Amino acid sequence: MTDTTSYIEMLRKFGADLGLPKPNVDQLVETQKKNIEALGQSAQVVAQGAQSVAQKQRELMEAGLREATAFARENQGQINANLAQQTEFARKMFEIAFKELRRPRPPRDNRVPMP
Repeated sequence: MTDTTSYIEMLRKFGADLGLPKPNVDQLVETQKKNIEALGQSAQVVAQGAQSVAQKQRELMEAGLREATAFARENQGQINANLAQQTEFARKMFEIAFKELRRPRPPRDNRVPMP
């Protein structure tokens, strides 16, 4: 008898000595089979829900893109003017930032003070 077998036999004897009921293996297998089937069904429902959500998101995205395209076509001239204004604004802000960076500053003392 191997160590594993003797260990299992020891546990069986311990259970028998305590008067523990023997499990109904067929009933356990049937219960687990039902649990697995229920899990499979719930996974299928979840997958269908995720597919439905993805389809709705696709529809919303397509509708948004259609609206944006229509808006862009209708307001092309105004968009170009706004784009030119935004570009000029950004250029001026960069000039101000770089002008501030170019301004001479006194040297900083980077030494850590001693307590």
